[in-house]
Amino acid sequence: MSEASFLGDLLQTIAERGRRLLARGGTPEDGRDGALTALCERLIASRGEASSLALSQEILERWAALSEADRRAFMTMLLESFGPDRAKLDAAVEAYRAAPTPKAAQRLHEASEPRRQELIRRLNSAPDGMAALVRMREALIALKADDPGLGVVDDDFAHLFGSWFNRGFLVLKPIDWATPANVLEKIIRYEAVHEIRDWEELRRRLEPPDRRCFAFFHPRLVDEPLIFVEVALTTDMPATVAEVLSPERAPIAAEQASAAVFYSISNCQEGLRGVSFGNFLIKQVVEDLRRDLPELATFVTLSPVPGFAAWLAREREAPDSEALSAEDRAALAVLDDRGWMDDAEAVETVRPALTRACAWYLVNARNSRGAPVDPVARFHLGNGARLERVNFLADRSPRAMRQAHGMMVNYLYELDDIETNHEAFFDRGEVAASSSVRRLARRARAAEPKPAALPAR
Repeated sequence: MSEASFLGDLLQTIAERGRRLLARGGTPEDGRDGALTALCERLIASRGEASSLALSQEILERWAALSEADRRAFMTMLLESFGPDRAKLDAAVEAYRAAPTPKAAQRLHEASEPRRQELIRRLNSAPDGMAALVRMREALIALKADDPGLGVVDDDFAHLFGSWFNRGFLVLKPIDWATPANVLEKIIRYEAVHEIRDWEELRRRLEPPDRRCFAFFHPRLVDEPLIFVEVALTTDMPATVAEVLSPERAPIAAEQASAAVFYSISNCQEGLRGVSFGNFLIKQVVEDLRRDLPELATFVTLSPVPGFAAWLAREREAPDSEALSAEDRAALAVLDDRGWMDDAEAVETVRPALTRACAWYLVNARNSRGAPVDPVARFHLGNGARLERVNFLADRSPRAMRQAHGMMVNYLYELDDIETNHEAFFDRGEVAASSSVRRLARRARAAEPKPAALPAR
């Protein structure tokens, strides 16, 4: 029996004893109209371990059975009734103003903590409590889309999850064709970049000697991957998905490979949105691969550009776009024909303009916070990678054509430069990019035809 399973059984036994204790004192029967609120208040006030576990399990079970409307009411209750204790907070503020000592500051910090944070901590003690809370936050994320005020409650979940799911608690495990079927089924389900259509396709990604897959797990979420990465061992840097995933490709021995290509990174738990795993995952996988295959010299991605098509559509509509010249605008009209990628003449017409626009988007386009617009770019550039190459028509799948007109990117993890690139990105907002990508981005910014006499680049 695994340690996690033993602990779960032990907590379940304690919770059952607590249920019997609670039954003697009576438990609210209705999950609505204040009964669930009363259970939460009892849990906050509880001092007995068995009764706390039983109350936690009772609350989580009732939550799971609630309708969407009742779940919204529950979250609103957490917002309005389980914030900081106002009396304690006012007293702590006055005490700190009177004597701003370290002890007074600590008491002010404690008094300012919302009571719902302690409630969430106690709910986590229930058997399978962490899994239930991850599902609860997944529902909360959906609810706050229509009720931004619930973002305050979500901040408390995110704060606690950031501690509970820090790197020290995560376990990196290889995923291969011998991994238990219940985990493999989740790899199929959670794949977010390149759809896995069936078990045979999964086998092609896991079984050959030049394929690797790694996932992070948490001891409290048994057999539930948090994030996973699929890796292709190759002799060069691929420019298309077909080079990596074609059923007709010829596998190579792992020892022949000189490059490791991270071609799919998938977050598995929507309830853990905003909790960063990917940077730790890539660094750990690089370390493991270098240990097992010391001949590997290149670590690179083949990444999607999910925000490019939407951004380009806006730029084509903007009369004062910095990114597009008049010549490029005319060439990009080809994109209005859905079947352009099957017309050789249309492909050659749009190739230069689309490649330049994609380079400009990745190097220069910024969101309201001054960060790159593209989420995948933010991730890899923030990890210290370099924007190495823009690949035209690299992925012809319907999703890739819809999101990025088939464009993909190679981000290069140059091990000696990762820390420097990371610091330049966060300290000065600099995008590390190869000279070829920078030339493309500069050419994209040129408006109208260039004067005849320009110095050679």
